[in-house]
Amino acid sequence: MAKVRSDELGTEPIGRLLIKQAVPASIGILVMSLNILVDSIFVGNWIGSIAIAAINVVLPVSFFIAALGMAIGIGGSSIISRALGADNREKALKTFGNQITLTLLVTVTMVALGLYFVDELIPAFGGKGSIFDPAKVYYTIILYGIPFLALCMMGNTVIRAEGKPKFAMIAMIIPSVGNLLMDYIFIYVFDWGMHGAAWATTGGYLLCFFYIFYFFLSKNSELKINLSHFGLDKPILQEIGSLGFVTLARQAVTSITYLLMNNILFNLGGEAMVAVYAIIGRMLMFALFPVFGVTQGFLPIAGYNYGALKYERVKKSIYTAIKYAALVATLVFIVLMAFPAEITSLFLSDKPGLSPEELAANAFVLEHSSFAMRLVFAATPIIALQLIGAAYFQAVGKAVPALLLTLTRQGFFFIPLILLLPQLLGEIGVWISFPIADVLATIVTGYFLKKEIDRSLRTGAV
Repeated sequence: MAKVRSDELGTEPIGRLLIKQAVPASIGILVMSLNILVDSIFVGNWIGSIAIAAINVVLPVSFFIAALGMAIGIGGSSIISRALGADNREKALKTFGNQITLTLLVTVTMVALGLYFVDELIPAFGGKGSIFDPAKVYYTIILYGIPFLALCMMGNTVIRAEGKPKFAMIAMIIPSVGNLLMDYIFIYVFDWGMHGAAWATTGGYLLCFFYIFYFFLSKNSELKINLSHFGLDKPILQEIGSLGFVTLARQAVTSITYLLMNNILFNLGGEAMVAVYAIIGRMLMFALFPVFGVTQGFLPIAGYNYGALKYERVKKSIYTAIKYAALVATLVFIVLMAFPAEITSLFLSDKPGLSPEELAANAFVLEHSSFAMRLVFAATPIIALQLIGAAYFQAVGKAVPALLLTLTRQGFFFIPLILLLPQLLGEIGVWISFPIADVLATIVTGYFLKKEIDRSLRTGAV
């Protein structure tokens, strides 16, 4: 693998650079998303549709704790990208050391609290009825691996900030492949059921951690820290916190969304309706992987060039990223509109001997998921502007607009819509809330991004 230095972020042509950054990010996200998708297919076929619903209940809690690592990673990586762009290597090293210390302190504390309040949290997130017991099994085992996942998510963003997208891609592929292999062994061969699904996922986190640990010790990383860099530094912590809070707030709102959706849908159609949302949720993670890949590739390019005062390159990176992301989002939209039933059927068991109740649940999930998928993804072609626009402000260290634009879709529009529309329209009110929120958030983000480009990126060195 050819060695790539961070200074290439400020010299290579933007189009080529974005492809070089985005393709590995997209592949990594694809494999990670495929892992979630195939994991759900395995669980649905080998354990049952209620098991998919149980995992969906656990995700917002475990993802929120893991997102603490991602928040610290993205917040610190914005600082690292700009510090490397400004040739301030000592600040980059100190920031990385602080990220590690902070991630460990915060996630271990949150895991302890999560285990203590397990019986209260699971029902609150929709783990009721027959969902509760398998959800508790999965949740308890998963939490043991969450600190390692948080360190992986933090470390992955730092690898990207160094301009090493291929290594970041490998870090995302390893746990996904490991999880699927362990799924087969633990669930299918050993017949461990939900215990097997949970230990397979946790094992994947450990594999990822060991790889990232190796990367930073190897010659491939420019960030060689020592013990002095682990000591917490207040100004750096404040900057990490202000920028990382954007990511944390987004994940907190996502967790609240899961809580509301699981409870609203449980009241509308019971466990089977929660399973419908579980499938839709998996597709929201999987289908948009190339758009998220472009966004991830865009972040270090914008941050580095902003730190180097190369504003024309920053503008060009914005326009190019939106163009590429919009193209792939449109292709995703076409596939989802054409094959919703075929996609949904992948998650459902067709093995002989299913009980009448299981057959009825599968038929319900197939019918409602196919209908919901077309509505949920109806505005997919326009989301590129919203994602890239919000990411720009985070990349360049502007925490307040980054926070507000990140929360626009789910916090300001989607949550109020799902609280109101289902009461008026029932199930269809839940699903049309998605495209309405997408359209409104894109309009708001487009306005503020244009204003920022006209005001702050008008002039600068190329």
